[in-house]
Amino acid sequence: MRKITIISGSPNKKSRLNGVIHYAKQKLEQNCCEISVIEVCSLPSDDLMYANLNSKSIQRANATVEEAAGIIVASPVYKTTYTGVLKAYLDLLPQKGFQNKIVAAYFVGGTFSNLLSIDYSLKPLLASMGCRCFAENVFAVDNQIERIEDHKQNIHFHLAKEIKQRIDASTSDLISY
Repeated sequence: MRKITIISGSPNKKSRLNGVIHYAKQKLEQNCCEISVIEVCSLPSDDLMYANLNSKSIQRANATVEEAAGIIVASPVYKTTYTGVLKAYLDLLPQKGFQNKIVAAYFVGGTFSNLLSIDYSLKPLLASMGCRCFAENVFAVDNQIERIEDHKQNIHFHLAKEIKQRIDASTSDLISY
């Protein structure tokens, strides 16, 4: 069974990014992949802030990344880059933590002007960590993901067809690598 790890840099449980992650997770599971999700905001903040490599939580998260054949790095885009909490976690991974892995970036931003944030801010970091194979990346604009909250405060997401198609292509890359 193919192991894929999703690293979510979203600091918000209601983020539209969660709709993208949920859809990708479903597609990968339908193709017999074993999926792990690391929600960086759930890691101990002191361990992230003070780079505590001896933290059991950080070590477990890093072991999950190490075991994966494929990685999805997911983040909302703030001020043209991924979140600081995501960067804090990526800094705690080994220098060659993405070597021999296929990696895809899934970013959600407020405007298409943030599209190049994947190429100019994330890809150089991933390459420095040993990634040489990139799956198709997915960039979505907020208005392509409808967030629906029901009367019980359950949150559901409706993704535009175009976003689903991009995720389908990306997950296909991750599976076939």
